[in-house]
Amino acid sequence: MKKIIGTVILATIVMANTAQAAVQTIKAEVNGMVCAFCAQGIDKKLRELPQIKAVYVNLKHKIVAVELKEDQTLSESTVKDVVKNAGYDVVNIQTVDQTAQQIKESFGKD
Repeated sequence: MKKIIGTVILATIVMANTAQAAVQTIKAEVNGMVCAFCAQGIDKKLRELPQIKAVYVNLKHKIVAVELKEDQTLSESTVKDVVKNAGYDVVNIQTVDQTAQQIKESFGKD
């Protein structure tokens, strides 16, 4: 019985230590993106931020997703400012618990 309890406790500790931290991604709807060059410019500017793990830009749906590195923070207003300074308008912005890859996959084969 002691071995079973010990095994359960050990398994619980291991699972707790290997659990991933919550993913934080800032997702924005952007007006003004009309070509691949526009999307590439926004992508490049956002990747310059040191807190960024991944960037996804969807030209067709006018979506920009910025996934943060673990234990990093970045305000929605900072992302909005970067996009605005690149020459585009942010019409909606929110923080979501998805990776940039999950957001990309949600659009299928666009």
